[in-house]
Amino acid sequence: MSKITAIRAGRGRRVRICLDGRQALGLEAEVAAKHGLQVGQELSEKRMEELTHSNSFQRCLNAATRYLGYRPRSESELRDRLHRRGFDDGDIDNVINRLKEQGLVDDRAFAEFWKENRQEFSPRSQRLTGLELRQKGIEPDIIKQMVDTVDDTENAYRAALSKARSLSQYDYQGFSRRLGGYLKRRGFSYAVVDHTIERLWRENETFSKER
Repeated sequence: MSKITAIRAGRGRRVRICLDGRQALGLEAEVAAKHGLQVGQELSEKRMEELTHSNSFQRCLNAATRYLGYRPRSESELRDRLHRRGFDDGDIDNVINRLKEQGLVDDRAFAEFWKENRQEFSPRSQRLTGLELRQKGIEPDIIKQMVDTVDDTENAYRAALSKARSLSQYDYQGFSRRLGGYLKRRGFSYAVVDHTIERLWRENETFSKER
């Protein structure tokens, strides 16, 4: 048995546990609080092993929570991130299961967020939206449900609207080449691109005449 002789604040939200006068354990503050550690308490080898396992899980959970704090993530993204941070498969599985129970990891909700965010700020095609979701590790059936609601004709128009206004000084050939390249990089088909170019060229001409 070893006796806790001091509990000191460590870096960030960590504490340092001194056993028998020597610094022995570094723990997340949540783990120390959860296990009710206090000076004078004696710890067996089994108890110390439990603390180590609990601390490993908590560190992984804290890293996952911080990563999710920037924006929603797919399960695959989160797993990759935690693996790169050096956490083992057991802790990663347990953390992700916990976060799923709390509704913080949900691939369907993530896919909806991704699609809506793209459509609002950077419209792109069904094909490219689907490709991005596949790269995020989303299941094919979820991807299909998401991209089936993407309107390529409307998205191409919205994506090209501000770009077209900046091309008003070009003749049709220059306008078509630049706007076409812009739309193709967003994954739109030749048919959608051609339709959008014609529509915006006519609108630009009308706008110029009205001025």
